[in-house]
Amino acid sequence: MGPEQVRAWNPGVRGIEEVFHARFVEHAYPLHTHSTWTLLVVDDGAVRYDLDRSEHGALGRAVTLLPPGVAHDGRSATAGGFRKRVLYLSDFPDSLVGRAVDSPAVVDDALHDAVDRLHHVLERPGDELSASSGLALVTDRLATHLGGGVPDDGPVRDPRTAGGLRDLLDAHVVDGLTLDDAAARLHVTANHLVKAFSTEFGLPPHRYLVGRRVELARGLLLAGVPAARAAVESGFHDQAHLTRHFRRLLGVPPGGFTRSARRRTPR
Repeated sequence: MGPEQVRAWNPGVRGIEEVFHARFVEHAYPLHTHSTWTLLVVDDGAVRYDLDRSEHGALGRAVTLLPPGVAHDGRSATAGGFRKRVLYLSDFPDSLVGRAVDSPAVVDDALHDAVDRLHHVLERPGDELSASSGLALVTDRLATHLGGGVPDDGPVRDPRTAGGLRDLLDAHVVDGLTLDDAAARLHVTANHLVKAFSTEFGLPPHRYLVGRRVELARGLLLAGVPAARAAVESGFHDQAHLTRHFRRLLGVPPGGFTRSARRRTPR
């Protein structure tokens, strides 16, 4: 990014109103409020800000969570400016506002890594289940910290719930389903659902679904369906979305896969 540059978009993921990436050198935020929660990581430099008339800092691997309706400002703490990534969250417990005002910074490497992964997922269209799964893990871990608890990193064993989610994913390979809908049907939290499934099957639900979609696309490609149509008919956002996951799983793009199949077809 240049000296003063921003990128913002709505990712179309329930619970995330906006993604905002910026690099600022001279810009300083005046006092303002948001109607959403502000989840912030600083990738370069440091930010100094006042929150409810108390001074704080955001830097390093700390994850900062600013509550809605509470006035804050922001400015660079160094001459070189700062680079940040922000998620504006709409679904987070209002009961934790006071805790966030008192301690807006959370130092937790696992949480920071989860936020980083979530931002990378949100850069790409078509990975809604992956984004929802990542968001569930992030918000659950944040809520545990703010509630005074210690996140449990151990496996969650619930074969019945995990099997229920697998059945739902198998029934919605093409049209998909949201993590919140699946959790509501199975009467558990989204975070419990992700952990239970990952423990039982050794991979998170979004990767399982992608694998099923790639499997479906392979059959369509071998039947002579063009890649662009096969992508849509197997549940991918578009051909580029199919190609990215196809190459990651099989080592070749769809075109290379179909060409190899044709070379082996008897005349």
